[in-house]
Amino acid sequence: MILGIGNDLSNIQRIEKSLQKFGERFVERTFSEAEKKEMAFRKNISFREYACSAAKRFAAKEACSKALGTGFRNGVFMRDIEITHQASGQPVLTLYNGALRRLEMLSGGKKVRLHVTMTDDYPWAQAFVIFEVLP
Repeated sequence: MILGIGNDLSNIQRIEKSLQKFGERFVERTFSEAEKKEMAFRKNISFREYACSAAKRFAAKEACSKALGTGFRNGVFMRDIEITHQASGQPVLTLYNGALRRLEMLSGGKKVRLHVTMTDDYPWAQAFVIFEVLP
């Protein structure tokens, strides 16, 4: 059974401007240590690749907040939502703190599988998140 679904479309150029204007302040407020480590690899390729990686994660965080039904309020913050990748390249969504508490409240303690998919085609990045209650 689907418990929550969210999607978001992010403008990569807007994220590029935020990275240029606010630099590490933006990165620190938005991304976890694991996300920053993965993004650093893209930064070594080019600034545009780095911005695309950041924009996809940003879109996934927004999509997740929509699936939670809260947006970024009621104790749910950007850094409570983490998007990393398996060795195969498959994205992995992990929730912490307020985001995890909200998911537990929504699910009534039932086990939930988190699905996330992301894509980009400059200047756009898009993400979908689905919360599936397991039987």
